[in-house]
Amino acid sequence: MSVDEKPPTVRAGLTQALRTMGYEVLPFKSTFDKVTSSVPTCVPLSVTASPGKTIGTTVDLAIALADKGYSVTPHLAARMVTSRTELKEIGARLADSPVTSIFVVGGDAQQAGPYGDALSLLRDIREGGFEFDAVGIGGYPEGHALIDDGTLSRALAEKAAYADYIVTQICFSPGAISRWADALARSGITLPVRVGVPGAVSREKLLRITADIGIGNSARFLRKQRELLYRFFVPGGYRPDRIIDGLRRDIDAPTSPLSTFHVFTFNEVEKTEAWRQETLRRLGASGS
Repeated sequence: MSVDEKPPTVRAGLTQALRTMGYEVLPFKSTFDKVTSSVPTCVPLSVTASPGKTIGTTVDLAIALADKGYSVTPHLAARMVTSRTELKEIGARLADSPVTSIFVVGGDAQQAGPYGDALSLLRDIREGGFEFDAVGIGGYPEGHALIDDGTLSRALAEKAAYADYIVTQICFSPGAISRWADALARSGITLPVRVGVPGAVSREKLLRITADIGIGNSARFLRKQRELLYRFFVPGGYRPDRIIDGLRRDIDAPTSPLSTFHVFTFNEVEKTEAWRQETLRRLGASGS
């Protein structure tokens, strides 16, 4: 069945997910201009905390984009926060800005301060009195290359008490995502889930990006992202439609926690937005 042949209820659910999906961007010098020139302000944004950069770089870009009318969520990577003093400074800056949400993750950098994981940072954020409209945490439908499944499940349950939604790491199997979401609901975690998918990015761009953020040769990165690299370099490559189309019924099902999509753009925001608009047109929806 093609996109245009989907039943009306499934088409409506998928259309809503495409309209509410957010874009993740990397904090490069060119990012601000790329986003403001090609992404409408109705698209939610998140800014990564990338190895080779600083938390300050992430916060700077998030605030600059929020000042332009975007809904922006900065990533706070626990291992990159150098001290509790820095955390207080970050909280104060965000409190004085239009930014009202954060995404908390452990991160891939070497531990630079008192926080070795997302949970410890989440606890200090709450105990420090920082208030945000929404707090996001990460989920791993196919597990984590460096953490066993039991530890990962316990950590997610503990973090869920401090969070409002979950964003999954990239997973190319709709079936695995669906099964993970079902297990999540059975475990008693009721947070809505935003499914992480790569955007319309070329393999050449992926290589340049990983080199620019200083993680292209990182063993930690390569262990975590083997499947990502494989999918981009096999003949035929990758299209985001394959994952999204495979989850169309889950997105529409009232019992599924899957709510929308979170697009890892790798800063290919113009191509990703063009793909989103074209997909909306194929669904018979006006672009927005």
